[in-house]
Amino acid sequence: MKYLMASLIFQHKNKFILFLIFISSINCKVLHSQENNFVKDTLPSCCMKIPSRFSVKHDSAIIHVVAKKSTEGMVLIPGGTFNMGGDNEQADRDELPKHKVVVASFYMDETEVTNEQFKQFVDATGYITTAERKPDWDELKKSVPPGTPKPPDEVLVAASLIFKVASGPINLNNYSQWWEWVSGADWQHPQGSNNSIIGKENFPVVQVSWDDAMAYCKWAGKRLPTEAEWEYAARGGLKDEIYPWGNEHVNAGKPKANSWEGKFPYLNERKDGFDRAAPVKSFLPNGYGLYDMAGNVWEWCSDWYKYDYYSELKDKESNNPRGPLTSFDPDEPFAQKRSLRGGSFLCNDAYCSGYRVSRRMKSSPDTGLEHTGFRCVRDISK
Repeated sequence: MKYLMASLIFQHKNKFILFLIFISSINCKVLHSQENNFVKDTLPSCCMKIPSRFSVKHDSAIIHVVAKKSTEGMVLIPGGTFNMGGDNEQADRDELPKHKVVVASFYMDETEVTNEQFKQFVDATGYITTAERKPDWDELKKSVPPGTPKPPDEVLVAASLIFKVASGPINLNNYSQWWEWVSGADWQHPQGSNNSIIGKENFPVVQVSWDDAMAYCKWAGKRLPTEAEWEYAARGGLKDEIYPWGNEHVNAGKPKANSWEGKFPYLNERKDGFDRAAPVKSFLPNGYGLYDMAGNVWEWCSDWYKYDYYSELKDKESNNPRGPLTSFDPDEPFAQKRSLRGGSFLCNDAYCSGYRVSRRMKSSPDTGLEHTGFRCVRDISK
């Protein structure tokens, strides 16, 4: 065991404050060599880290189901059996082993939840998102090593994380070089107080935490998909193929998803026409009629994240798995994390290849970022 010093840069009153958080973590290279069940990664798993926001207290119980129950804008996903997990040499250790899963039929939103839809929820309930609330030190200290000092009060302000383009090639293991903590960044101002979603009603809502997504789902009478449901739906009826559209590489032929084309995180060639998030339905749907199941924004799932969960499911058929009962990420063992799927406009083969249907991401449930949103599902019987 050793401590990795992760640095996050915070902005307050036009001054940058460097706050060092010592996170107890096992070095990635040590993990790969010591764990018998790990496979060699083609990408450093450290690259799969995304920063976690300071915690705030949330009480989603105040949200009541008030939206009209409807399957409008949803697609019926027929149940079936599929092989869940990595399909090529890019598969990370948490995508293996591949295992058989049975999924029951369900409805899924054809697109990510949009700014317009989320605004309807906020207008109806008065809900205040995580990014709009002051972080709570009593909650934060539960996810950091014991003895971690309290951050300065000027750091504990309502804020969120936005992407900043680097000036040139950098070490991809240090995400603080392209994430910036900005006061005033939230779902209505994805890049800070000087930015707005006006005119972007059909863009996916971002800067929403897992807690925020759950509150929306409760209001809408829906829920978040499990990882198994999400991957099954993303495959669109295809068997053991890499992307929602098949095996053609994401950068080959006609643009198929909103991703980072070029050199991450400093040169985006924008061959797909976008440098950040794109309006929903900007690209062709998969075989089930679902849009943006690859790229654009990461999507929250209901599951806890546990890096070796798939090893518990190998050599057997799992029926509608709901994920592990507990969370564990060896890179940040003190942090409880939920799973995300689908990749984003920042994904690139040199970094995370998140647009692959089997790729898994994880973050603390109180974290919202500029490239993170969600979509909902609904059971057939409800």
